Amino acid sequence: MIHIEKHVLIESPEGGPVDVLHRATGLSKQRIKLAMSQGAVWVTRGRNTQRLRRAKRALRKGDEVHLYYDAEILAEVPAEPTLIADVGSYSVWRKPFGLRSQGSKWGDHCTVVRWAERHLQPERSAFTVHRLDRAANGLILVAHSRAMAAALSGLFQERRVEKRYRALVTGDFSPQPNPVRVEQPIDGKEAISEFSLKGVSADGDRSLVDIRIETGRKHQVRRHLSGLGHPVVGDRLYGGGEDDAVDLLLTAYLLAFHCPVNDERVEYRLAAEWLPTL
Repeated sequence: MIHIEKHVLIESPEGGPVDVLHRATGLSKQRIKLAMSQGAVWVTRGRNTQRLRRAKRALRKGDEVHLYYDAEILAEVPAEPTLIADVGSYSVWRKPFGLRSQGSKWGDHCTVVRWAERHLQPERSAFTVHRLDRAANGLILVAHSRAMAAALSGLFQERRVEKRYRALVTGDFSPQPNPVRVEQPIDGKEAISEFSLKGVSADGDRSLVDIRIETGRKHQVRRHLSGLGHPVVGDRLYGGGEDDAVDLLLTAYLLAFHCPVNDERVEYRLAAEWLPTL
């Protein structure tokens, strides 16, 4: 697979970014245009660096064009999210397993944010508000202006968003107190989760757990459950490798908050058929 990282300082404004990168890398213009559309090309002008998508964008002397070309990443096909609600200045989606919350310098075509930009009508810009693990699925908010992104992100930072998850975990969770409150720091930062037992399989091998989190640290739910000795089924990172053929059975099924658009409390909840069961 082709893997190229290239940085080209523009000394003469003649020619567009496609021609510049074609000469610098030998990649076909068609491949470069595809890389641009999938978010793998960037331009730095002064102190500002941003993705460069328009093949005909005019360049200036002193600009620097960056290409992060990984054929394997660019060949990925995004899993299709489901639109739950379109409020105009933000939208609510069900992110499926495998779709990313945000992109990297190597591309953003497999993110819910980019999907929203390309498929919502009318079309509009999209901005990340919060994250959901690539391996997890469930509700995620996408903002459609920088102001709305700041407003919604502020709600998360101030812990004014109610977040609930449903997970299928290994083992019999019932010997624990119900609910179980975990206040175990993650990466040196406060992390608080609460787990309530919903049911145990007849053979005691699996339990269904409802989860409420007060903080949003990286892999918080997965790490806290693993620490309790009940990793999420399908968790290849914290579950010891069991159930490798199974997707992570962790779903973010509820988001509730005071809507900055309608000035009222709203609640978004996934239908039962999208939740893990025993």
